[in-house]
Amino acid sequence: MNATQSVRRTLPILAITLSALFSGCGGKDDGHATEGAHKHQHRAPHGGTAIVLGQEAFHLELVRTAETGLLTCYILDGHMESFVRVMAPHLSLETTVSNQTRTLELLPVANAATGEKIGDTSQFEARAEWLKTATNFTGKVIGITIKGSTFTDVAFRFPEGNE
Repeated sequence: MNATQSVRRTLPILAITLSALFSGCGGKDDGHATEGAHKHQHRAPHGGTAIVLGQEAFHLELVRTAETGLLTCYILDGHMESFVRVMAPHLSLETTVSNQTRTLELLPVANAATGEKIGDTSQFEARAEWLKTATNFTGKVIGITIKGSTFTDVAFRFPEGNE
C-alpha cells in the first residue's frame, strides 16, 4: 500500500474519531451516570454551585458571599453559557442547616448594564444572617418555571450541587 492509499484509509477514521471527540453534549443525557457511561459537567461562570434542572435543560448557579450573608442565584442555559431571563416574582429554596429547615425567598435583581429588570431577569438574591457562617447545607428548589418548563422539588447540596 502506498502513502496515498494509506491517507485515504486513515482520513475517514480520523474524521469519525474527531466527530465523537468534539460532539460534547450532543447526545441524550438524563443526568444519571451509568457504569461505563460518559457523564459531563459544566463550569459555573461565577465559580458557584451548579444545579441541573431537568435533563440539562437549564442550570441554576448559587453563589454565596459570606461577608454579607448574600446568596445570588443565576439562571443559565443547559451549557451554563448564557443567562436565561424569567418573569418570576421570586425564587424559593428550602434549606437545611444544622438540622434546621429554613426557606429562602430570593428576589429578582435588575441590571441596567444588561437591560434586565424586575420581572424579566436571570438574577435573584437573598440575604440571611446564617449564610455568613454556613459553608455547607442541603436544599431544594421548591419550584421555578423557565421558558414554559416547570421544575419542582429539585434537591441539591451546597457547595457540591446536584451534577
